[in-house]
Amino acid sequence: MTANVSDAAPDAGADAIDRSRTVAVVGTGTMGQGIAQVALVAGHPVRLYDSVPGRAEEAVTALAARLDRLVEKGRMDRPAREDAVARLRAAADLTELADAALVVEAIVERLDVKQQLFAELEKIVGDDTVLATNTSSLSVTAIAGGLRLPGRFVGLHFFNPAPLLPLVEVVSGFATDASAATRAYETAKGWGKTPVRCADTPGFVVNRIARPFYAEALRVYEEGVADPATIDAALRESGGFRMGPFELTDLIGQDVNEAVTRSVWDSFHQDPRFTPSLAQRRLVESARLGRKSGHGWFPYGQDAAAPAPHTAPPAAPPASVVVQGELYQAAPLAGLFQEAGVVVDFEEDAVPGYPGWIELPSGTRLFLADGTAADDAEMPVVHFDLALDYRTCERIVLAPAVTVDDRSLQEAIGLFQAAGKKVSVIRDVPGMIVARTVAMLADFAFDAAARGVADADDIDTAMRLGVNYPLGPLAWAGELGVDWVLETLSNLHEEYPTGRYAPSQALRRRVAAEQAARDGAERQAAEGAAS
Repeated sequence: MTANVSDAAPDAGADAIDRSRTVAVVGTGTMGQGIAQVALVAGHPVRLYDSVPGRAEEAVTALAARLDRLVEKGRMDRPAREDAVARLRAAADLTELADAALVVEAIVERLDVKQQLFAELEKIVGDDTVLATNTSSLSVTAIAGGLRLPGRFVGLHFFNPAPLLPLVEVVSGFATDASAATRAYETAKGWGKTPVRCADTPGFVVNRIARPFYAEALRVYEEGVADPATIDAALRESGGFRMGPFELTDLIGQDVNEAVTRSVWDSFHQDPRFTPSLAQRRLVESARLGRKSGHGWFPYGQDAAAPAPHTAPPAAPPASVVVQGELYQAAPLAGLFQEAGVVVDFEEDAVPGYPGWIELPSGTRLFLADGTAADDAEMPVVHFDLALDYRTCERIVLAPAVTVDDRSLQEAIGLFQAAGKKVSVIRDVPGMIVARTVAMLADFAFDAAARGVADADDIDTAMRLGVNYPLGPLAWAGELGVDWVLETLSNLHEEYPTGRYAPSQALRRRVAAEQAARDGAERQAAEGAAS
């Protein structure tokens, strides 16, 4: 079925900018053209302006070619394409944007340049025009600081490529009027996007909460625990993430990703939770920026072969294992072992409420990663990393203590291979890879919600749609149990007493509230039984 303008976007709400009104886009790079395409397909007249002579005209031609490709793919019919092109025009001067109801800026990420642009625009457009910036790292409040009417200024942060990715962060600066934010929100929604409301804080929602996804992988790499390909494989094939952090930053551009990290870190006054990576800095300094330069963490090009993750060769599983206590989120493993023909004996005499373990015939114990180091245990221990779904995940990562002999390690490898998993063995490191990453993401999300950055539903929506996480971090924490998140971070904080892993007060309050609710339910049950 072909599409036309009327069914390319849903009906706009009453507060949305009418589709007969002009939308202007300043800046005609990839993001500017993408935003213009979204507004154009939604039915607006669109004006494109660029400070470089001739760029706006080139962008008009490029956009027409984009619409041609939509027609070829059957996603737009020919009459709709002709109608859209008729509504698209290049502007040679800013004064040609005077009739715009919305102006979206997508120019260089420099505060002074953006401030100057909007100061000029405010002299040209009407007082009811909504002014918006697509900044991903600068303060919306600061950009609007010198305006005569800062209340009509908002952030509209689209994600690249704007025509395809659904998320738009609608950012309210300190002086933004609620009516302007609502107008921008409803307009984006009418364009077929999924907008989320957020406050003007460093990184907004996605770039703030996503920092641990990159930072923890880089930290593990810098500690010499595993190579980039293996870390990526762990987060993809065990954690369920769409891409690993090393391949993703190669796609984004190492310079871009590192600049956002540094911006957030500086904005939070060098908070240790946001500390940038020296390894990534060296990559940027060496001009290994990723796909766009032909080499980043991995090589690119016609003959380039990406390094393979470390995968253990086949090993024989033990004939039997003992499951001591409750495995909680790792409980499906017992069934997988049984299905593979391994005899599983269950012992219930573990400490109540304490995580259980899988015991090999040698006495070596396999524990789910909990933020401690395997080497800290009093007996031979192998940690296995967190998985999104132990039944369906493709890979399991193991980290043995130095006291684990090779025979026991081979049995552990063979056990998980018998369950149908590829196995990677890394050096012992507190929290391993997936577990520490997910725990940090959840804590960042709890902290952001408590500080009013965005509400819980919008946070989870933003992380699923903005960076394709398999679950929103708050929903994930709910499945794992907030007690596990707190314990993992508390253990990491003890191992690394720098403040980087100190659990937030928001997480501590959440755990305390859930414990109080459980205690209250137990009291009620006891009182009911007594009566």
